[in-house]
Order: sequence, then structure tokens, then C-alpha cells
Amino acid sequence: PIVEFDDVLIDQGTNDEFLDAAQLKPNSLMDAAEKCGQKITMNMREGFDHSYFFIAAFIEDHVKFHAKRLHKKQRMERTDIIYDFSDTQGKPITCKAMVARAPKQPMVEEEITVDPPRAGEVRVRVMANALCHTDIYTLEGSDPEGLFPCILGHEAGCVVESVGEGVTSVKPGDHVIPCYTPQCGEPECVFCMSPKTNLCPKIRSTQGQGLMPDGTSRFHDKDGNSIFHFMGCSTMSEYTVLAEISCAKISKEIALDKACLFGCGVSTGLGAVWNTCKVEQGSSVAVFGLGAVGLAVIQGAQMAGATQIIAVDVNPSKFEMAKKLGATDFVNPTDLDKPVQQYIAGDLTDWGVDYSFDCTGNVEVMRSALECAHRGWGESCIIGVAASGHELSTRPFQLVTGRVWRGTAFGGFKSRKDVPTLVQDNLDGKLPIDHFITHRFDGVGATNDAVDALHSGCCLRAVVRYGPK
Repeated sequence: PIVEFDDVLIDQGTNDEFLDAAQLKPNSLMDAAEKCGQKITMNMREGFDHSYFFIAAFIEDHVKFHAKRLHKKQRMERTDIIYDFSDTQGKPITCKAMVARAPKQPMVEEEITVDPPRAGEVRVRVMANALCHTDIYTLEGSDPEGLFPCILGHEAGCVVESVGEGVTSVKPGDHVIPCYTPQCGEPECVFCMSPKTNLCPKIRSTQGQGLMPDGTSRFHDKDGNSIFHFMGCSTMSEYTVLAEISCAKISKEIALDKACLFGCGVSTGLGAVWNTCKVEQGSSVAVFGLGAVGLAVIQGAQMAGATQIIAVDVNPSKFEMAKKLGATDFVNPTDLDKPVQQYIAGDLTDWGVDYSFDCTGNVEVMRSALECAHRGWGESCIIGVAASGHELSTRPFQLVTGRVWRGTAFGGFKSRKDVPTLVQDNLDGKLPIDHFITHRFDGVGATNDAVDALHSGCCLRAVVRYGPK
């Protein structure tokens, strides 16, 4: 006999009239299951009969039981998928990509050529890409390092298609998340060796120039002209080339159209709480800006044990999700007759919050976040990226009286080491992230629709799927 299930859950009422009539024979069922090796969990429920009340009493247990197993089955099915890239390895690939030709212009779907990876590089098939506000920030011309034409995108789930000379950490068929903050891990890299930072500078100069580490591009348009890379990722293309040190190898059990969220925003928000500020249990927290990053901060603060979490946004429709993730207080600054920092420090708290986080990129909001931090020890963390040319300002006395102003990139996570752990925590049920995906699209060409969704005010993450689910 073939055993189809690892366990079968049965609840049986002891007062069931069909037991007395010998129409239900649980003992016979258990004997038959034992003979064929099928495990059965049989719960004899005292005092219950065969009524709908009995069913209603235990239906939740059964839903959870089967959901867990169906989820496990789905995860295992993903590990069985085999990709055959033998026809493309070592050759240029022609594929579709969204090309940003100029700032403030819609991206254009084009057919491009992606060259094979060179030494220390990895070419990947992009299966799903999530839009991040940093992509929009560059597309709108606010990024001082923005180069055009380029292929944007940096929050993706990918499958390794081929590897260049000397690559040992990943191989064709592996699942990876591209990371704009690389991790070379070399003993001579003081940044990688230090527990204080994740800012590995190994390829920073060429990455900022829109090029691969050897100073050239792997992208060409139909006329043979080079196209710039973006943040070392460029995932708004069906294929892209990454530095090996930018590839975080992850479990194949997670769906890549979900795993992509760990490539930027969600990880950044969580890490700002856990790594950069190290929020303690019982802390008070204020979060300015309730996009995906801000909500990840709230989720991370709740998981860290913060007891007061103040959610601040001018769009009150975002408060519902913030509440579900752990926010305890909600503030719309436009409803106040005083500056929001005064309201938080004087009305919602006695002296301010232990930790505040700016997730807006607005320098005035950054000041508000600092000035609502607790006198004597409050810390304020800047996560949002301000537009080119904008500068911070506050009275020095704010810092003299004990407040600390700090910033974070990718939440302080060391990408290749920590991202796989975040993915595994999600698979283990410790770190849910499904709630961040509010919009889904299919095909590279739908990317502009995803941009429109992101501008709508009701979108946290719009995921564009390029390949099989």
C-alpha cells in the first residue's frame, strides 16, 4: 500500500449515536491504518455527539492541521522544479527588459542582449520583481547618481542561469536574492569583518557608475549600445548579471514572488529595529511613514517587544494595517494644532519615545522624528532617502541633551549571511510577509502598471512575475 499522508486527523465524539449502532468503527480504522503504515491522530471527544455543534467546535484545529501540510507540500513541490539552461550558458541572451531612457519618462519595454557572466559574476533568470520607492526616486530624477539609459529594479527573486570563472558560492539552478549591499567576506575587508556595519565597499565605485566590477556593462540594446546597470541589480529584465558577492543564496522552498521582498524594503525596516537601533523589550517607538518600510519597522518593533508603537502618516487609511502589525497609537499630523513632535513628546508620552524612525525621505519629517525622541537617550533612525541637494537641520541643543541621530542601509543586515536566515524564518512561520504584497502583475511589460499602483497611495508592494509561480 502507498501512504499518501504523513498524518490524518480525526475527531470523534464519544456520545455519537453512530458508534452505538456500530456504523462508525474507529478501532477498526486504527487497526487498518496500522497495517498499511498510515499514521492517524484520533481524538475521542468526551460528551460530543454527531451534531453540527461538534463539527464547529473543532473545525479550526482541522483547518490549521491541513493548512500546515498543504503549505509543506507546496514548498516541497518548488524544490522539485528543474531548470535547464544548457542552451544559453556561455552565450549572449536576448530577452525583454524595461529600459529607463530618461528621468521623468515612462520606462519602455525593449528587447535587449545580456552578455554571459565574466569572472566573479553570476547571470540569473529573474522570476519576480517587486517595485521599491527607490526605483521611482531614480526614475523621477531625484537620485544624484541616477544614470540613463538604465535598467532599474533591485528587489527580486532569481534562479542562477550560469556563473563566471571563479564563482564557487552559487551554481546554476540555485535560488538567489540580488542584494544591492554586497558582502565580500574577505578577511582584509574591515567592513565585512566588523559587526558594526554591513557597508562592504568592494564594488561600490563601479556600482555607483552603473557598471559591473570590471568597469563595463552586460546590457546592450538592439543597436548595440550599452545600457547602465542599477544598484548592482537591474532586475526589471528577464535576465541580469550580478557580482557573486551580491547574491544571497536562499532556500528553494519559498516562492520567489514572495522571497523578492527580502531584497530591500522589508529587510531594511526590520533591520533598522533589530540591528541598527536594537530596540529593547518595553520600549516606546514612533514610526513616520507607513509604506512597506514603515510597516516593517512596526512589525519588527512588535516582535522586539516594544509596548508603545506610534504610527504617523498623513494617510489615515494606512492605520488599519499598522494596527494589525502592532501599532498602539495613530497620528495624522494634519489633524493637529501643534507640531507632531510636540504632540508625541508632550501628549502621547512624558518625554518622548525611546526610538523613532523616519521612513519618508522628507528632511522636515526627519527633524520631527529626531525631536520627538526621548530627552537624555532617545535615538532617531533615518531610513528614507532624501532627494538630491536636501540637507538636515535641527537645533544642536537637541543632540546636546542626549538624543542620537543615526541612519541605516539595508537595515544593517550582512546580505549573503543574513538574508537566507530571514527567508528561513519566514518558512518556519516566524516572520510572515504576505501582507506586504497588495498588487500582482504578470510580464515585464506590466511594470509601468506596477508603477501606477505604487503611486496610488494604497499599494505597499507591487510584485511583477516574469516566470513560473
